[in-house]
Amino acid sequence: MEKYEIPAKQNFTKTPMQGTIKRERASHSGIRRHSSKLYHSLLEEFKKEQMGYAAIAIIGQSCIGSVAAMLILMGNASKMALLAQLFLVTILCMGFNGAVLAQQKPRIVFNLLLVSVVFNVLIIALYLI
Repeated sequence: MEKYEIPAKQNFTKTPMQGTIKRERASHSGIRRHSSKLYHSLLEEFKKEQMGYAAIAIIGQSCIGSVAAMLILMGNASKMALLAQLFLVTILCMGFNGAVLAQQKPRIVFNLLLVSVVFNVLIIALYLI
């Protein structure tokens, strides 16, 4: 069998009868590829206008965090569970706000924004259901 140079994440095989090269790509799910592409495009847009998007994100994320905190405080769970949830909501919101104020790298700020918003929306959804 003849040797071929193999690029990363691709397999090349020679079919026995035709003598041609068959290219097989590493399998990735379509959803993963789409979400990765969406993440990178949003990150690039955030990098272009970081200060403007960060200011808007602080307002929106703080509002979402305050709604989550309000619902936690209105909850009927044990005091320790409520305080643990309230601690996480507060720390995530403050972490994002602190990253913006400290002018961290855009990727760090964007990732903290995503984590904070997703966690707070999950808390809101859990308490409203």
